[in-house]
Amino acid sequence: MKKIVQYFLQGVLLVGPLAIIVYVIYAIFVSLDGWLNSNIEPIIGYRIPGLGVLVLFATLTLLGLIGQTAIIRPIKYFFRTLIEKVPLLNLFYTSLNDLFSAFVGKEKKFNTPVKVLFNKENDLWKLGFITRESLEEIGNSTHAAVYFPHSYNFSGELYMVPVDRVITIDISPAAAMKFIVSGGVTRF
Repeated sequence: MKKIVQYFLQGVLLVGPLAIIVYVIYAIFVSLDGWLNSNIEPIIGYRIPGLGVLVLFATLTLLGLIGQTAIIRPIKYFFRTLIEKVPLLNLFYTSLNDLFSAFVGKEKKFNTPVKVLFNKENDLWKLGFITRESLEEIGNSTHAAVYFPHSYNFSGELYMVPVDRVITIDISPAAAMKFIVSGGVTRF
């Protein structure tokens, strides 16, 4: 019973942050789209489907721009310290923040696609992304951290791989991710 509860909580931690973000964005879109159309339709005389998507996109982009300015930094710092004091919220926030910054932040982590020799005997290779060139801090300087996304899923596995089995490939990170996530169906 203890293992089942542990697996359940692990599943919640895995799915929860993404589900919350999707739900919040969807709820904002539905509310915004309904409010905009109910207020604009009487003025212009017809309904504009998807107006909420356009306004939501513009608002999030504007917030991203404002978030990069010095004016908002103290506010971000205040909220970050507040979130750090709440254990479960801190776990969700830091996990999501690290995940998003790995894909779109200034310190992108998935920008070096590689192929790794997994089985020399059968010449089996796997595509992934180097997230750390060296693992000296854990006493493993001859290995690199390579993340392998799963096909048809938004998850993956991290392996510590001998550096001599890792070969950088000359394709864009976006093309490599698309190829892996599609299970090899898409072309480079």
